Amino acid sequence: MRAAKLRIAAIIAAAAALAACSRPAPTPTFHAEGFPEHLSDWGVISVHDGELALSKGVVPYDIATPLFSDYALKLRAVALPEGRKAVYNASEAFDFPVGTIIAKTFFYPEADGTWDGKVTYGADHTVKNGAMSLKGYHLVETRILARRKNGWVGLPYVWNADQTDAVLKRAGEIIPMTMRRPDGREEKFNYLVPNANQCKGCHATTLKTRELRPIGPKARHLNKMSTFVAGKNQLDVWDEKGMLAGYPGADKAPKNADWTDASAPLDARARAYLDANCSHCHSPTGPADTSGLDLRPMAEFGPRTGLCKSPIAAGAGTGGRPFDIVPGEPDRSILLYRMEIDDPGAMMPELGRAVEHEEGVALIRQWIKEMKGSCS
Repeated sequence: MRAAKLRIAAIIAAAAALAACSRPAPTPTFHAEGFPEHLSDWGVISVHDGELALSKGVVPYDIATPLFSDYALKLRAVALPEGRKAVYNASEAFDFPVGTIIAKTFFYPEADGTWDGKVTYGADHTVKNGAMSLKGYHLVETRILARRKNGWVGLPYVWNADQTDAVLKRAGEIIPMTMRRPDGREEKFNYLVPNANQCKGCHATTLKTRELRPIGPKARHLNKMSTFVAGKNQLDVWDEKGMLAGYPGADKAPKNADWTDASAPLDARARAYLDANCSHCHSPTGPADTSGLDLRPMAEFGPRTGLCKSPIAAGAGTGGRPFDIVPGEPDRSILLYRMEIDDPGAMMPELGRAVEHEEGVALIRQWIKEMKGSCS
């Protein structure tokens, strides 16, 4: 009797394993309304066998110079509705069709093999065959941007302790962490999962309409060699997949520098960094238009980009410095002060960071230091 029961149990286990293997892969599920409780309801990414897997039709991408977010690593992915394309735009985010889902997953390396809240800086990650190994990583949150009929909606999902799914946190969340820098220094900080209003703080890039829009998927950010398809330009890959309408070709598209590429001109690297981290607010139409500062890379360098420009709406955020940028004098430049400080009332960006991006600060410091001229 016992042997028979064991055989039956083995048959059931084998059948379950076979069913799991034959189970269809998740596919993106667009929700035209409401607020799905779990990330898995969107069907864009899922965790299986120690991997973060992208569903069929979901395309990973990255950008030449990314936004800094407290040293978090990120996996970006987009899913377009079948048969639809995004309309190419040379300067702004592409016009994605209704039904588009953009997902950005934030994660950190585990410290000493076990997640303990410490952030080990500088790890690499790769996506192969539509999946990323989670060995040595801890998922923190995934943000969904979905293009509905009445516009974009942003929803933050926080991953559970078991790392099996993420739960909607519309009110946001604060996660205590400890930063471990390469030289061994440690500093505690609070990682911020943004609430619905805070999402608008960055993604409502046009103050007049206050409509949410993507920030990263712009031609100049995407125009780079693909990280995911060897030997091809990323925009060309999108075009070959039938994702773009009106695409003129990579050679005719604007292109930002990689801020970490020491072989690129210092000015191009610095302008790309400020573009990625600041220009969604600091533009003629952005939420920070009252500052009079335009940090888009296409803006002609001069007073509008901060050169010898007196502060307009900085308040106590000047640090007692006279101009946004003083050529040759980074320590008299307000721009650098606001990047270095971690006081919530003065730091820039206002959202998305709690610690200083020391490497980014070093880049902008060198850029200002090498500028010629004066503000006399």
